[in-house]
Amino acid sequence: MSLKDIQEKIKEQNLKVDLDLLALAYDFAAQAHKGQLRLSGEQYIEHSARTAATLADFKMDQETIIAALLHDVPEDTERTLKEIEDNFGEEVAMLVEGVTKLGKLKYRGIERYIENLRRMFVAMASDIRIIIIKFADRLHNLQTLYALPKRKQERISKETLEIYAPIAHRLGIGVLRTALEDEAFKYALPKEYQRVQELVEAKKEYRLLCLEEVKQKITSELKNNNIDVIDCHGRAKGLYSLYRKVAAHNYDTNQVYDLVALRIVVSSVPDCYAALGIIHSLYKPLKGRIKDYIAQPKPNRYRSLHTTLFCARGEIIEIQIRNSKMHEEAEYGIAAHWQYKDKEDKRDLDDHMEWIQELAKWYRAKEDSDDYLHLLKLDVFQNRVFIFTPEGDVIDLPEDSTPVDFAYHIHTDIGNHAAGAKVNDEITSLDTKLKSGDIVEILIDKNRKEPNYDWLKFVKTRTARSKIRAHSKPGLWHRIRSWK
Repeated sequence: MSLKDIQEKIKEQNLKVDLDLLALAYDFAAQAHKGQLRLSGEQYIEHSARTAATLADFKMDQETIIAALLHDVPEDTERTLKEIEDNFGEEVAMLVEGVTKLGKLKYRGIERYIENLRRMFVAMASDIRIIIIKFADRLHNLQTLYALPKRKQERISKETLEIYAPIAHRLGIGVLRTALEDEAFKYALPKEYQRVQELVEAKKEYRLLCLEEVKQKITSELKNNNIDVIDCHGRAKGLYSLYRKVAAHNYDTNQVYDLVALRIVVSSVPDCYAALGIIHSLYKPLKGRIKDYIAQPKPNRYRSLHTTLFCARGEIIEIQIRNSKMHEEAEYGIAAHWQYKDKEDKRDLDDHMEWIQELAKWYRAKEDSDDYLHLLKLDVFQNRVFIFTPEGDVIDLPEDSTPVDFAYHIHTDIGNHAAGAKVNDEITSLDTKLKSGDIVEILIDKNRKEPNYDWLKFVKTRTARSKIRAHSKPGLWHRIRSWK
């Protein structure tokens, strides 16, 4: 990857990057790393350039791309952070320092990684670009993992699957999440990787033929109905994502309905819904598989319409319909918001950052490490569900959350006085596990003076746990900790 290659990517993406300054950064990094070889045999500057090129593909800003070129200089060469600041400015130096501070602790499982995770979320809270540079750095490291000893391959790949990919998912960066997972999968679980590859290859040509037939028929009909199709392309499911699904179904791919998908990008939200109706007039949809993530976005801000169809050849194909902005956000997540142009985009970015700020704030308060790890597992490394208030507001909670978690998310007083709940208009117990799409109403007992300490046995969120503990009586603390 040459300087010219990066410059071409920047021109293609129409990014506002000073190409002369970029060339100076490239030369600075090349001179600093001169004579250094990676275990793959490549010149070290190749890694820096690949990292920067990935971020250019993501349409990141000038400072991020230049910081990517320089991200290993202070740690691996004699050139200093002060020299970087003097030559390329305070902002670039801050990003490089942030990436350096994330450290190189050897991964030995999430329980022994807690201090690095703390640093990671503080860095993300100070500037989200730091973790995005780290993702790009990790991706190229995975692509050259073949050059490392087997033990290191296993450690780095497991760290990627258990730490980096889930964070990328939580930030909505679908392209990076899939790339990180699939590169790590082959080293972390080689036998399973081979088996899934064989499953995919078994009917690959037939599935692609079905997909092409559906694509031509749908695009033709949409154009006949004056719907502007900006893009229409097939998407094969990521291998690691597929593995997790088929492993739950004894490797039966017939139980996976999104093995292949057709993504249709149209001009507007009304066109998304119009396209869905037209598509259903052409093909029979699979019952229960129509999902409106536009009206009800996923917790990571993903928006799209999904439907699953029976095509003429008997294959099942998923269709994803979205406009251009939704597509950018689905692919690049929080990175798509970085160069925001209006107040709405700025507000979206601020909303995206809320949970990161919360994690960093809790770390700075020096709370218990076990509690912090528990929170991370729920907030980052576990699936999320979105629950609705009776007024239609969406509440983002960890998977398996209960009405008590929901109540405390709304307000402390509602949680403290909760006596029961209605889920989808049916009376239910307070320990019921909520599912995405549930409409929840909390029933209040104004005479209740404090929460029930037994709720600590089943609540999932830090907010609920801390509010209940705030009312705990002396002597109960040892029992509360045993319920974690």
